Amino acid sequence: MAPARERRPRSMSQYELLRSERFAPLFYTQFFGAFNDNVFRFALIIFVTFTVAERTGVDTRMLVVLTGGIFILPFFLFSSLAGQIADRYEKSRLIRRIKTTEIFVMGLGAAGFWLGDLYFLLTVLFLMGTQSTFFGPLKYAILPQHLKENELTGGNGLIQMGTYVAILLGGVCGGMLAGVDDLGPGLVIVAVIMLAVLGRLSAGYIPPAAPSAALMRIDLNPGRSTVRILRDAAGEREVFTIILLISGFWFVGAIYLSVVPTFGKELLNADAQAVTLLNAAFTVGIGTGSLLCERFSRARIELGLVPPAALGLALVSFDVFLAGTPRASSDTLSLSTFLFYGPAVRMFIDLCLIGACGALFIVPLYASLQVRVAGPRCARMVAALNVSNALFMVVSALFTMGLYSLGVSIPGVFLIVGILIIAAMLAGIAAMPEFGERSRAILRWRR
Repeated sequence: MAPARERRPRSMSQYELLRSERFAPLFYTQFFGAFNDNVFRFALIIFVTFTVAERTGVDTRMLVVLTGGIFILPFFLFSSLAGQIADRYEKSRLIRRIKTTEIFVMGLGAAGFWLGDLYFLLTVLFLMGTQSTFFGPLKYAILPQHLKENELTGGNGLIQMGTYVAILLGGVCGGMLAGVDDLGPGLVIVAVIMLAVLGRLSAGYIPPAAPSAALMRIDLNPGRSTVRILRDAAGEREVFTIILLISGFWFVGAIYLSVVPTFGKELLNADAQAVTLLNAAFTVGIGTGSLLCERFSRARIELGLVPPAALGLALVSFDVFLAGTPRASSDTLSLSTFLFYGPAVRMFIDLCLIGACGALFIVPLYASLQVRVAGPRCARMVAALNVSNALFMVVSALFTMGLYSLGVSIPGVFLIVGILIIAAMLAGIAAMPEFGERSRAILRWRR
């Protein structure tokens, strides 16, 4: 009698993954972590804007920029170490330890809000950035170990969608909780500790993931190890091209997110709630695009989606430019009047489309990177990506400030971003012809 053939579990759809023990615990761990980061960060921004400014008279804009820099700094300092550790040790145990550390860090954050000590809170923000730095490579390196190749597009789409929803909700909740008179610090304390505990509980259900390079020696010199992982990434043209395109997305995404509040407040005369609605358009678009990505790619890793998505990003950016500077509403634009003001509706639709095209651009790139570097160096390549992303986001802030200093209008910023997107995609196609070949294949299939 022939031995029974081992039955392999079938591949799951995007929606089935959310109920799968292979993916759901990681998804919720990531969601609660991103949610918590942004509750704390936006509560800190409110504290800086309305409390510290009143006490000291310091320019709040500089302090807000400082908070962003402090959160990003650990990605430069510790990403290489985080990538090495993620490849060297069993990943689910590391995630649980990191999430246990998050509870401790949030306890320190609670003490900082209770004491109202800005410098103590900035130190906690640095520790939060450090915790996120060590979680990042684990999050993306564990996916290829738990998901099949034809599930990676759907899994990455869900991760991107969950992250942006968490960022939006965390920002709204952090700002609202911190703004409650007298009770604000107490509410923030309860929220951040509760979210940290929920993240740790979710992490407890993540299945084991074996070390990728159990015999690797860890280099504790951050400068040397960072240079090494960047050099290793640059040594493979296709991998490096994908890393640069992903970082380019974060570059333009940071510009979009930085100019939208100013567009809403200064050009539309919108109140805080209406500006929040504009920011929510990004999340609506990212969520929609992330869910459509698996369908458009037919559950494969489809780089052919990237050039059309880049073209879509550019065209929508041009539409914002062509709309020009709208005639500001004579009355403050609120949620109740938003849908009755044409320029506001047009901007909302454009931002939704930017989010959707952004998801169709970024999800295949993440999935493709994971497959190409799967194995003993996956987490280190993700760490190289994180260093690159952090660098591009810092350059993005400097670039945006430079455009403002030159007198470029907000619609003009969108025009320049659209041109940069087209130039970057053309360079990507030249460096990696697979983008163009796969796009032509999609067009033939659609016909």
